[in-house]
Amino acid sequence: MSDSPFGDISIETFLRDYWQKKPLLVRNAFPDLQAPVGADELAGLSLEDDVESRLVVQSPDGDDWQIKHGPFDEDTFTNLPDTHWTLLVQAVDHWVPEASEIVEQFRFIPNWRYDDLMVSFATQGGGVGPHYDNYDVFLIQTQGKRRWEVGGFFDQNSPRRADTPVMIMTQWEPEYNWVLEPGDMLYIPPQVGHNGIGETDDCMTYSVGFRAPSHAEIMRSFTDFIGEKLTSESRYTDPDLTLQDNPGEITPQAIQKVREIFTGYLQDDARLGEWLGKFVTDPKYPELDQSPEEPATVEQIRTALQEGDLCFIRNEGSRFSYSAGKAGEIQLYADGSCFKVPESGSTLATSLCQTPTIVISQGEWSDQQLQLLADLYNQGSLYTE
Repeated sequence: MSDSPFGDISIETFLRDYWQKKPLLVRNAFPDLQAPVGADELAGLSLEDDVESRLVVQSPDGDDWQIKHGPFDEDTFTNLPDTHWTLLVQAVDHWVPEASEIVEQFRFIPNWRYDDLMVSFATQGGGVGPHYDNYDVFLIQTQGKRRWEVGGFFDQNSPRRADTPVMIMTQWEPEYNWVLEPGDMLYIPPQVGHNGIGETDDCMTYSVGFRAPSHAEIMRSFTDFIGEKLTSESRYTDPDLTLQDNPGEITPQAIQKVREIFTGYLQDDARLGEWLGKFVTDPKYPELDQSPEEPATVEQIRTALQEGDLCFIRNEGSRFSYSAGKAGEIQLYADGSCFKVPESGSTLATSLCQTPTIVISQGEWSDQQLQLLADLYNQGSLYTE
């Protein structure tokens, strides 16, 4: 498989000319792709309590739409019509380790921007209607055929049908009309309208999505983070207060003092970096406990190494990123936690972010390095074979 999933287009060219700018269709991008999840496995996942899934059913004339949220049961699928329905399952890579190999093809995008791998199965005519998303997505056809109508930029003010449970744009005039076959891939930037329609009864699409936090989410998260660290004595002060002509005026000087409160926290690179690292690596499903039943210790890891190499694997649902600090220190972020790693352990920390597995052998491993592995294992961010 080529280093670039875009055929003759390099990754650098894709980022420069297409990323968040315009759609791109790549024929035969994944010619030898063996999809790790088929229709039966996808339906099985949708029966599980912890798995997020949806079922969209429409009438053949497109007037009536229904959406159901999982978990489902076997009767749900028995009673479905022959055509015009779609099953969508989120975060399949969390539950099927083999599916994460597809995600690794897109690691030229920063780890913290990645959201999840959604898999959809549609029958003839099935889809979710013309809509737009606020995130980037790569759509990979793995079996069957799906027609994609693509084009136009939309936002929250764009007209949409008010009588359907799914977002359907009403003023829909696509610029492109493509039928994707197994191995084909389509990139859709944020806010670009698209409408996928099953052309066969066995249509399956893998959607690799990349999140973009809203400004509202960023502001709320940062202010909450800062607020938790402040004392009740951290307050507005004005020892240089002078007499005003009207006590009702909020003076430019007062506004400037408040502005300086905000900018003071924003200019603290260490605090801002810590918040951002924790914020962007927070688990997609924080309510799921991935920690092992028996925690590991440094002594146990050393003992295991005496018997052979140890392979640590990044949990498929975990998010890893890092930032460089002073004096070669690395701040490693994993699933919303921050680990301060000295220069001696920086290679280990950065390797954990770059590759899904890391093999360690018996040798000169410091207690601090092994403690990092133990901490990540104990919080469920890593597991061993």
